Amino acid sequence: MARHMATLLSPPAGLAQADFQLAGPLRDRRIVVAMSGGVDSSVVAALAARSGAEVIGVTLQLYDHGAKAKRVGACCAGQDIRDARAVADRLGFVHHVHDHESRFRDTVIDQFADEYLAGRTPIPCVRCNMGVKFTDLFQLAKELGADCLATGHYVRRVMGPAGAELHRAVDPARDQSYFLFATTQEQLDFLRFPLGGLEKSVVREIARELGLGVAGKPDSQDICFVPDGDYATLVRKLRPEADDQGAIVHVDGTVLGAHKGLIHYTVGQRRGIEIGGQAEPLYVVRLDADRKEVVVGPRRALAVSGARLGEANWLADVAGRDVLAKVRSMAKPVPARIDGDRLVFAAPEYGVAPGQAAVLYDAADESRVLGGGWIEETFAAEGGLRRNTSGVCFGVVSGHLRNEPVSPPASGRGSETYELAR
Repeated sequence: MARHMATLLSPPAGLAQADFQLAGPLRDRRIVVAMSGGVDSSVVAALAARSGAEVIGVTLQLYDHGAKAKRVGACCAGQDIRDARAVADRLGFVHHVHDHESRFRDTVIDQFADEYLAGRTPIPCVRCNMGVKFTDLFQLAKELGADCLATGHYVRRVMGPAGAELHRAVDPARDQSYFLFATTQEQLDFLRFPLGGLEKSVVREIARELGLGVAGKPDSQDICFVPDGDYATLVRKLRPEADDQGAIVHVDGTVLGAHKGLIHYTVGQRRGIEIGGQAEPLYVVRLDADRKEVVVGPRRALAVSGARLGEANWLADVAGRDVLAKVRSMAKPVPARIDGDRLVFAAPEYGVAPGQAAVLYDAADESRVLGGGWIEETFAAEGGLRRNTSGVCFGVVSGHLRNEPVSPPASGRGSETYELAR
């Protein structure tokens, strides 16, 4: 039925740019599509059906059907599952729903809360991709006899001299390469990202021309399992001790006041500290989970020369290579180099938060992702390393911020807004 449907539909604009990178006639191929219920993954499924391949849609139910399931812009629960099924029914291919709520809670949600409690700034989207989405879906697609697993992420899979490479999306406003740095070479060989060469406006136009009900569905703009973006409420519910108060301490050791819980702060934050009467604006320099202290200082105290990376994943040899490092999803990549497990910046970098990822791009080809790792600790740009249990340090240098530090939402400490593949 999917092949018959594909024959009836005229080719929408941009369709020729979608490529599943499979050899031989696609009618002899089987494509498993990861479907979240949003427009992006729905268009991938439609493009796969149009190709003539056998298509199987798979949706993972990741959390309960309460307030989160009803929220506009969520994914993988409630209405989103129904939307994914409706697309599969319209296009005539099989759709499976698999309950991964328990594993998602253990590997993503609980880890998210624990990271906040430890004074770190987590990125649950990467953890989800590393585990539930790519690892679990990868295995499931293999068991279903698929020739590839296709997703709606905005990145490109490019064949290079040594095999498949991961590259930024053509649309810079939609590029999600930062969140996919942990994709292994084995996974990249099997994954396909047919939307990486398209702009989002083209994807929505394809959805409209194909008559998909999700064509006008809003994009995800926050963490899927956090209702209304209220990080603090979720963390408090899971870890009641997260509200423990403590001191706000200047880098010179002066106690300036009290805070209402570490979960409301992140490294680089300026707004919300609520300490006045200072000669210079104050920024959060580090979070000391053991002492329950928020350490603040002038913005020059945020400067770091490098960071130690953990759980590194490399898609190419980075030793001695000129690289560009991105330490926040919205940050501009800056020149750096790798020395063992240390990332060394060519110039002091600011607002680098443990718990975030450092993603490396090839300086010779800025679209190519070389891999990356988790920021475990940072090193002072000047004056040595001050270390605490959070693994954070600060340094004092002269100069100006290259990137303005991020500020959290009013509801609690948040690193950044995450836009997910829909």
